[in-house]
Amino acid sequence: MVRRQRKSVHSYETPDELRDASRGVRLHKAMADAGVASRRESEVLIAEGRVKVNGHVITKMPAWVDPENDKITVDGEHLKRPHKKLTGWGETKTYIMVNKPKRVISTNDDPEGRKRVIDLIDIPIAARLFPVGRLDYDSTGLILLTNDGELTNRLTHPSYEVTKRYLVNVDGRLTEADAEKLRKGLYLAHKGKPSGAGAHLRLAAAAVVKILGHEIDRTRGDRTSLSITLKEGQNREVRRIMARLGHKVRKLQRVAIGPLKLKGLALGGWRMLTSTEVNMLYKAAGMRRKASKRSDGSSHKKAPNAPKGRR
Repeated sequence: MVRRQRKSVHSYETPDELRDASRGVRLHKAMADAGVASRRESEVLIAEGRVKVNGHVITKMPAWVDPENDKITVDGEHLKRPHKKLTGWGETKTYIMVNKPKRVISTNDDPEGRKRVIDLIDIPIAARLFPVGRLDYDSTGLILLTNDGELTNRLTHPSYEVTKRYLVNVDGRLTEADAEKLRKGLYLAHKGKPSGAGAHLRLAAAAVVKILGHEIDRTRGDRTSLSITLKEGQNREVRRIMARLGHKVRKLQRVAIGPLKLKGLALGGWRMLTSTEVNMLYKAAGMRRKASKRSDGSSHKKAPNAPKGRR
């Protein structure tokens, strides 16, 4: 996607024909299915006035489109229809595990032109993949890239309660009493919707907290290592809840999403998920995975001769 500076835009009325739900699918879903971005990031692109349908700038949702017949553009680039076969791969959906280093952003669209997770992937289809959720700039660890919009929605939406586990190192000495506060939850400021609603407080609670150990260092001061598992991830949640307890996060690494664990990858490395791993994610998200078709008509769930990635 073309990177450009965000700017304030006027709000445009959605044409009447795009308010008809019988036309097809919601615009942000069509964008996600085409690999532009996740559904949530697609909603942001729409709100910023960067999406047009049949020449009309769309800034309000819902808008319903027919991806087969409507002319949809994002930053002036035509929306690509989802391909039934990706060149050389013979499979519709792609799933990649990345071990994100520090100072790499997880979003595909960055006005500042910083290095993105997608830039670590050196295969032709990479441009049509988007991240499953986010991992902040200074954090490391597991992030998924895919063009599977429905799975992305299920893995990131809080109602499906797919867990994310983090290894955290913080300043100071955490006690079991502190861990219990994290389990019960702390209130964090949460911004309202673009309609003008102000910030409000929302409870942020960890599903599982385990103190792994303490370090005593006369130079750096005490440190605590712990494992934190979340079911609902607010923006920079781990760093913010630790700050509420008076502890600065020094290291934060995501090591698991649901049943999928980070393994076999150096920092900056990536690999394709195995069919078994994809099936595990589908099960965790409450979905059933459909077998794709080979060119000879037989079913398979694993892309033949898929690149192994960089470890």
